[in-house]
Amino acid sequence: MPTRTILAASAIVLVAMIAGAPFVLNEGFLRLATECLLLLTMAQMWNLLAGYAGLVSLGHQVFIAFGAYALFLTSGWLEVTPIWVLPVAPLVAGAVAAIIAFPLFRLRDAYFSIAMWVFAEIIGAFTMKSQAVGGTSGVPLATSKLIDFDWFEPTMFWLAGGLTLVTIAALYRMMTSSFGLGLMSVRDNDLAAMSVGVDVRHNRFVAFVLSAAGCGLAGALSFMGNLFIAPLAAFDVNWSVYMMFIVIIGGIGTLEGPILGVIIFFGLRELMTGPLGLSGGWYLVGLGIIAVVVMIVAPRGIWPALRDRIGVRLLDVHRAAPTPGRGRDPAGGVGTGYRMRRAFTSPPLLVF
Repeated sequence: MPTRTILAASAIVLVAMIAGAPFVLNEGFLRLATECLLLLTMAQMWNLLAGYAGLVSLGHQVFIAFGAYALFLTSGWLEVTPIWVLPVAPLVAGAVAAIIAFPLFRLRDAYFSIAMWVFAEIIGAFTMKSQAVGGTSGVPLATSKLIDFDWFEPTMFWLAGGLTLVTIAALYRMMTSSFGLGLMSVRDNDLAAMSVGVDVRHNRFVAFVLSAAGCGLAGALSFMGNLFIAPLAAFDVNWSVYMMFIVIIGGIGTLEGPILGVIIFFGLRELMTGPLGLSGGWYLVGLGIIAVVVMIVAPRGIWPALRDRIGVRLLDVHRAAPTPGRGRDPAGGVGTGYRMRRAFTSPPLLVF
């Protein structure tokens, strides 16, 4: 069966499952599923930046915070239901990313990562000292009285599910386009990419802004579900740690990897804090052990190793070498040319 047919059928099944889940699951399961979907979206956004653009961020929590605070403040100022002002969250987070990209892109590798973390800490410190946004105490959602709580959990689940599906579909479309080829070439070797005409700064700028906007929207939805936001929670570095863990153990630079990573992340959490009755500290120890073992046994992540063994390839992007074919030579005659074949497998092989 063609890959596109399988993907289309899978998308239809997933949409049907998301649409019908609130009618068969209780609120507890819906809330857990919403949390999983939102963290998966954040992880895919971090994966876009680190796995496809080659920029490792240790401060992506700042975009989650900007998106969430933008939603809370705008909803309160306009006195409207927060759902109607959700577009503000990605716009604000993306705008902040666009502004700070210019100085940050002058830094490379670990310097960029540390600068992102420092920027997040500085903004977090200013937020805790600002009474306009509640200071260290935080602020509740002022328009919570306008929410229909009979449909609140189902609506949150539908929004989270829709955001996740759109995110994965958009990333797949992007990575199988010429822009995706250029972006991955920048990740692998920015100097070589520049030498063949790829606009390195532009490609990284687009990936950085999109990644920030996606995290801002997911963060806004996450805190809207809590009806409360505080700086210690919004600027918590664990947001970035969780995204990194999910992407790295699942498979960085793949779209399926973060999906598998989220399943492992929440499965371990629910197992250790539920049936096993262990404290949160042991849960973090378990995550650390898994991360170390995976990095030693399967450095590329669990999904690439599993994919190579079972031979299942759906969302992976692979650039195959050009194959000889008949084409026109520069003079207009018919001669031997080359065609680019695009297959769906990984890791990416970039050929110029």
